[in-house]
Amino acid sequence: MKLTRFEDLECWQEARSLVRTVYTATRDGAFKKDLRLSGQIQAAAASVMANIAEGFIRRSDKEFILFLFIAMSSAAEVQSHLYIALDQGYITTDAFESLYQQADKTGRITSGLIKYLRTKQTK
Repeated sequence: MKLTRFEDLECWQEARSLVRTVYTATRDGAFKKDLRLSGQIQAAAASVMANIAEGFIRRSDKEFILFLFIAMSSAAEVQSHLYIALDQGYITTDAFESLYQQADKTGRITSGLIKYLRTKQTK
């Protein structure tokens, strides 16, 4: 099956879910008032989605892989910011775990796509 739209990529779909959950978490209470942190974590989550889409549209596996690595880096940035939010009491441990796992899942699926594209290149 040939993918023709970035929206069909599982990693992009998971990144979209990550963005939704991050925005929900940053919408309330003290997290909302910490404009710097909430803005940074929102931007990092959005960057995951955007880099997957941008890389896909490049039509070159080499460039796509580069953008996928940036997306993975942004997912790790989300995870790092989550620790700050947890330590500041902006989110519960349960919310932290849920968000962290979504970022991790997105990163792992993206990593799998990188491995696939690299294998395809060597054939």
